[in-house]
Amino acid sequence: MSDLLSNLTGNPHDLLPLGKWVNDFVAWLLEHGGPVFDSIGTVVDGFATGIEATLSVAPAALLIAMAAAVGFWRLGWKFALFVLGSLSLICITGFWPQTVVTLALTLSATLISLLLGVPLGILAARSGWVQQTLRPVLDFMQTMPAFVYLIPAAMVFGLGRVPGIMATVVFAMPPVVRLTSLGIRQVNAEQVEAGNAFGCTGLQLLFKVQLPIALPTIMAGVNQTIMMALSMVIIASMVGAGGLGNDVLASIQRLDVGLGFESGLAVVLLAIILDRITESFGSSARAESH
Repeated sequence: MSDLLSNLTGNPHDLLPLGKWVNDFVAWLLEHGGPVFDSIGTVVDGFATGIEATLSVAPAALLIAMAAAVGFWRLGWKFALFVLGSLSLICITGFWPQTVVTLALTLSATLISLLLGVPLGILAARSGWVQQTLRPVLDFMQTMPAFVYLIPAAMVFGLGRVPGIMATVVFAMPPVVRLTSLGIRQVNAEQVEAGNAFGCTGLQLLFKVQLPIALPTIMAGVNQTIMMALSMVIIASMVGAGGLGNDVLASIQRLDVGLGFESGLAVVLLAIILDRITESFGSSARAESH
């Protein structure tokens, strides 16, 4: 009995060395999965580099005009003026190159999240077993502090944009998985039965009935994924991802309020533009479904 009490009052890490198990698992991954991670890193880096190069080669004025045109198309002239003024302000204050890098990282992480998350959401909607299996995993992914993801990502992929993107994918993917599954599950059973009555195959039922009806909900998931990706990309500057996060981090290290305000304002303006534009696509899909 005394031995049990001494164990309970001792170092809690000796009772359940969970951290040691995690460290051992990561070490095992590094030892046995090095070539696989190198290949993944090469593909992700090439993908992100291509997006960043495409955005960087275009003049700032052209990108600003294109963004304003999209804003006018989706939300009218008032929002177009807001986009024009916001991006011009970012350009004038000297944060345009960093904003382009941040946008490229956000788009890269979002596209990867959608490529992985939408199929997982479809599987979860079609299989109760997959749904029950994914649910605690998604809970874990959403509630774990974002900084924690940077540690294994940096250990596996080194420093730079790749660990930042991979950590962002893990952090930002849950909303699109959840809302894709939710949207498909909420499709009216009568509409599904009508599709079956007309002889739809499983794929035809998915692409011609379920996904179009579930599109507003799916777009809400896309919107949330973009917002979470942008927030995580800023944090990913701690592992050398670059972009506006570098300026935010520098402002904290130097206690430079002015730099923090300017870089933070650029992040806010970019977030508002992305949020409103992606939200407009969901609203359009909702109006068409009705």
